[in-house]
Amino acid sequence: MKELLLTPPVAFIIVFCALWLIMRLFSRLAFRPTKEERPGSLKSYACGETNYDDMAQPDYSTFFPFAFFFTLAHVATLIMTTVPIENIKSFSMAIIYIFGAVLGLYILFRK
Repeated sequence: MKELLLTPPVAFIIVFCALWLIMRLFSRLAFRPTKEERPGSLKSYACGETNYDDMAQPDYSTFFPFAFFFTLAHVATLIMTTVPIENIKSFSMAIIYIFGAVLGLYILFRK
């Protein structure tokens, strides 16, 4: 019987039912304002922007250096932890790759 409960479909159904039950119990405790308390409940949602002249226009110029940094850092970490040290050829290629990652980080932060 224990093996049957640990099979993925049965475990999924048990967890799904438990979470559904918890959701139903806590939904009774949730605060729900009435329609009269929500004056804008029938308006379309516009991210809280009512004045369209002052809408936020995000600048992604600071996002891309961080994305590049995390990509380099994570891939270099992956290379360092998965290359077997016994094979000297793959180890030397990993060292060259890590040197390239460090060079890329230097170029990124050389302001």
